[in-house]
Parts: sequence; structure tokens; C-alpha cells
Amino acid sequence: MLYVFFSVCCSVIVSVIIKLAQKRQIDVQQMVLLNYPITVLLTYYFWGSDFYFININDYPYYLYAPLAILLPTLFLLIALSIRHSGIVKTDVAQRMSIFIPLLASYFLFQENLQSSKLLGLLVGLTAVFCSIDWKQKRTGRTKYVGLYPLMVFGGMGIIDVLFKQIAQYEAVPYITSMFIVFLLAMLVSFVILLYQFFVLKNRIMIKTIIWGLLMGVFNFGNIFLYMKAHRSLPDNPSIVFLSMNIGVIVLGGLIGIFLFKEKLSKINQFGLILAIIAIFLITYL
Repeated sequence: MLYVFFSVCCSVIVSVIIKLAQKRQIDVQQMVLLNYPITVLLTYYFWGSDFYFININDYPYYLYAPLAILLPTLFLLIALSIRHSGIVKTDVAQRMSIFIPLLASYFLFQENLQSSKLLGLLVGLTAVFCSIDWKQKRTGRTKYVGLYPLMVFGGMGIIDVLFKQIAQYEAVPYITSMFIVFLLAMLVSFVILLYQFFVLKNRIMIKTIIWGLLMGVFNFGNIFLYMKAHRSLPDNPSIVFLSMNIGVIVLGGLIGIFLFKEKLSKINQFGLILAIIAIFLITYL
């Protein structure tokens, strides 16, 4: 369970880094895009011996391509959600996204859903909607910022479904596919950065690069430790999943409330409790 604890810490630290960077007027968009080089390097360093490359025609590019675009895009949405809605609601949205692959399991992968999981689905969707400030009035560009957590919820769910399809694609080892996806996401990020630099004339500051690399370390740490946790407890995947998701929601909630003084309405607090109940229903029952 030590792997789970440190994975939870890494996941929440990524959100904290984004929040702190925003307060220090760092270009968060560039920072997010710059986290992928270190993620790719660390993936190769720790898992390079496990890579098994095959015939180039056997790779599922129809899965790699959308992931390469969605991964950097999702991080940008997460940054916007943290800025306007806070760490607590963003973490709830990310963790509740499990309901999208759950539905995909039923409709796409022909798996049976137990009554407890269906109940958890309803409770979880309620939790997501309770975490969004639907009635908060805004104008101009920030008019619809209450929808950012919902966009994170949808984006993370779609990514989970794609990664599940990759895991079931037996022609290519999962570790190899992960490395290729991260590599392609890095290339997409570089294209965006080059556009910003040469077309929009945006400067890339040294401090932005440093913060981006720091974010990449903890982003990789989250993934690496999560997989180590599953390998150390191969017969108890539900315990790992339950501990990870509840841990992120609780720790993220505590940091958001006490460190960044985020305000939660009664409905938001109710949604936080529902999120924990929903994960318990889906994972443990």
C-alpha cells in the first residue's frame, strides 16, 4: 500500500504544481506541454528493458493518434479547471471519470454490470454535478468556467477507454504502447510550442521549462507507482483502485481547502462525500 500512498501524493502534487504556477504568473499552457519530455525519458529509463517493438504495421495507430492529441489537451483543461474551479472539484471530476469506461465496458466490451456498480454510477454522476457551480454568474470569457470540471470528466473518461482498448490489444505489449503514446504526445506538444514561438511570438522562459520538467517527474511518478502498486497486489486490484481514487479525492480536498483556502458550498461538500461513496460501490462491492 506504500506504492498507492506515494502515487496519490504524486497525483495531487501535479495539481498543486499547476495551482502554484498560476499564482506565480508562469505560462501554465507551456509548462503542461513541456512536461512530456521528462515523462518520455523516465518511461524509457525505468521500462526500456521491457519494450518489445514489432512490425510497424501492427501498431494500433487509430488508438495512438487520439491519445496523443487528448493527453496534452486534457492537461490544459485540468489547468483551466484548477484555475477557475479549484483543486477539490477538479480532482473529483478526474476520479469520477471512471464511469465513462464503466459504461463502455457494458456497451462496447459486453461486460455485465452488477447492481452495486449501476448504483455507484448514478451516485457518481450526481457527485460530479454537485461539484459544479451551475448558478455562479460570470461574464465574457469566463461565462462557462463551471463546465471545466465536466470537460475534465469527459476527457479523462475517453482517455481511460482508449487505454483500456490498448491494454486489450494483444499484438503490442502495453508498456511499449504507453511509451509510443507518450512519445507522440510529446511531438504534438512540440508542434504547439513551435507554433506559439514562431507564429504567436510567445517567449519560452527558463522558469517555465523548469516547472514543466518538475511536473513531468510527478506525472510519471503517479503512473509508475500506480502500476507498481498493481504488480505488488496482483490479486487485489479493487483495493488498489479504491485506495487510489479515494486517496486523491480526500488529499486533494484537504489541500484545496486548507492550503489554498478554496470555498465549497453545501452542495459541493455533499458531492465530495458522494464521490467517495460511489468509488466504494463500484470498486469494493
